[in-house]
Amino acid sequence: MNSSAPQDSSAMEGGVASRRLAKLRAHAAEAGSVSLDELMSAMGRSSIAFAILILSLPALTPIPGPFGLVFGSCLAIVSLQIIAGFRRIWLPGFLGRRQVSGGTIDIMVRYTAPLVSRIETLLRKNRMRQFAGPRAQAFLGIPVLLLAIAVALPIPFGNMLPVAALVMIALGLMERDGLVTILGLAMSVVALGATGGLVYAAAWGLGSFVGP
Repeated sequence: MNSSAPQDSSAMEGGVASRRLAKLRAHAAEAGSVSLDELMSAMGRSSIAFAILILSLPALTPIPGPFGLVFGSCLAIVSLQIIAGFRRIWLPGFLGRRQVSGGTIDIMVRYTAPLVSRIETLLRKNRMRQFAGPRAQAFLGIPVLLLAIAVALPIPFGNMLPVAALVMIALGLMERDGLVTILGLAMSVVALGATGGLVYAAAWGLGSFVGP
């Protein structure tokens, strides 16, 4: 027997996010491809936390293509809806209709499962829930927007910290774990600082290359 079966089983026995991702992986494999609208529906349109999670993970997937730009743009749209106080998430038609292959979904789930599982071990349901409830959620729009911009930037290895911060925020919201949500916000500060440093270094290097 190959090792894929134990991985699927562990995913199904994991936390809420791991179980949802495993179901999404199975659905995408059966359907062949899914649109971004279908992705959102599968994860729950009424859950901003699931929207943040499913739109941030593809940026870590080692597949050629503008995944950071596409999904970072979607995240930015979601963040604006958070700021506006929306309870249900929607995407413009030109983004919602964009197809993602079952193979891409499979790689995304398998590649990011260790990160999700690692953060899930930190979660405690309803811990400091006042920092992860609906009221607190309204204040997360601006940090998520800034992280979405960082994800969308074409910076080599620049996605890792912003995505880790987004996943931590999303999982904290799912389980109403305020401590993990706060830790995600703290990681956001580190991630945005690192991204700013990379942008500055890239601009400085380009300026040196072009010359006066």
